[in-house]
Amino acid sequence: MRSIAIVLGLTAITTSATAADLPVKAPPRLAPAFSWTGCYIGGYIGGAWNGGDGAIFTDQGQNGLGPAGSTRGFLSYAGGAGASRLVQPHSWSADLDSSFIGGGTLGCNWQPVGSPFVLGIEGEVGFMRLRGEAFDPNTIADAQTTLDVLGSAKVGDWYGMVTGRLGYAWDRTLIYIKGGAAFVPTRSAVVDTCQNTTIGCGNWLISTGASHTITTWTLGGGIEWAFAPNWSVKGEYMFIALGDDGGFQTCGDVTSPSGTIVQGGPFCFNHSFSGIHTAKIGLNYRFGGGRY
Repeated sequence: MRSIAIVLGLTAITTSATAADLPVKAPPRLAPAFSWTGCYIGGYIGGAWNGGDGAIFTDQGQNGLGPAGSTRGFLSYAGGAGASRLVQPHSWSADLDSSFIGGGTLGCNWQPVGSPFVLGIEGEVGFMRLRGEAFDPNTIADAQTTLDVLGSAKVGDWYGMVTGRLGYAWDRTLIYIKGGAAFVPTRSAVVDTCQNTTIGCGNWLISTGASHTITTWTLGGGIEWAFAPNWSVKGEYMFIALGDDGGFQTCGDVTSPSGTIVQGGPFCFNHSFSGIHTAKIGLNYRFGGGRY
């Protein structure tokens, strides 16, 4: 019995000594969480299209006194410079073509430690050009048989945005909404250069037009994925509310083919635009690591 006890004691001592000599394995080290905090620069390409009636031309007619001092009010020369061809104020629209868009972005994000929410601000400047034109259907009046009052419009050639972003992140995937101010130049004109009465044109000329930079609101959102610590790709949709600007007015005299101004005062049009939709894909480079 005593021998057995001695053997067991020696075995225990040997086992303990061996265990003490074994290296202690460190606990596994967790990878640091991904962070969207940091400033970035990027580029994008995509498309823009018009939603609604495109460019809208509202014929306000002639304002003032007609021949022999008679009051014509706001009647329209769109149907001709004679009394039998005057029409009431009216509107017509021109669809705008879709457009390629492309440009660059610059922004900064902040993601609090341990929070999935991401706050940011972003500036965007790019190219966009939508165009359209349409004849005034009310041109046909009395003896005239040819449409000759043409409304034309353009949105672009550039545009800009300053927006805030609010996102929710799942590690390297970020879903966000975005909104703020947009700046878009527009140009619109109404002209009538046809004076050939033998083919059914009216014997008068009209030319009005102007450029206008719209400051309005924009709203949209997108999804962004960081495929590397400093690089990410995104897909984004934005709506630009051109229609809320209210448009602008141009006025001009109506002249005869010889250049004589027809009596009655200036001839005026209101020009307005419906909203623009944009969709893009982009690539961003973020300065800094991308981890907490």
